[in-house]
Amino acid sequence: MFTTGMPVIALLAAAGRGTRLGGPVPKAFVPLRGRSLVERSLQAMITSEMVDEVIILVSPDMNDYARALLGRRGLLETNLPVRFVHGGDERADSIWAGLQSITLDDAAVLIHDSARALTPPGLIARVAGRVLDGADAVVPVLPVADTIKRVDKQGRYVLDTPSRADLRAVQTPQGFRLSTLRAANEKFFADPEPGFVPTDDASLMEWFGAQVICVQGDPMAFKVTTPIDMMLAQRITDEAEPTIFEVPGD
Repeated sequence: MFTTGMPVIALLAAAGRGTRLGGPVPKAFVPLRGRSLVERSLQAMITSEMVDEVIILVSPDMNDYARALLGRRGLLETNLPVRFVHGGDERADSIWAGLQSITLDDAAVLIHDSARALTPPGLIARVAGRVLDGADAVVPVLPVADTIKRVDKQGRYVLDTPSRADLRAVQTPQGFRLSTLRAANEKFFADPEPGFVPTDDASLMEWFGAQVICVQGDPMAFKVTTPIDMMLAQRITDEAEPTIFEVPGD
């Protein structure tokens, strides 16, 4: 029985190495107060009560580790089906592998970076809701605080300064109509010279000609990429979680 009229499937990107964080394991599996980033992202999907299935995209060498970790936490024993798909060398390859593993003709698809581990369940629900209302593509955004400069290809000279009023920082999860996102990926991967490199799934949809809708983002949905990001995440969780989450045998 689906949570909504159209099934909602979440893809959690956890196949990257995340070398900038400097951990002994890939970034998605780095612990934050005793719970890995991917665990926290999966828990947020469960708590949102909007998702009918989660596909975790992992590198083949981390497959057994991921299963054992999430199994010990009990996150594979909930009413929400969770399965694993092997990701590729690039993020776009991983997402495409996940989409190809979906046998449904259509659904609402949420694509989420596991490194945005403190994303509130309410944001997940907000994005999913707009797709279920009929949008082909939805992104959560926040206003840009810094002044942004456009520079030359070598990064030596400033070309111009875009107005901050027209700029937004984009977060995840990003939401899509499966049929449209699948068509965009099919066109992109069929073209040996597509003419651009997608920086996120929404940019691929823009290239495909789909309209991308904005919804309000959340400061808590920041991406843990560097040690400074991890320090911030630790400070936040220190204040919010008085007891470290521990599992015997970890």
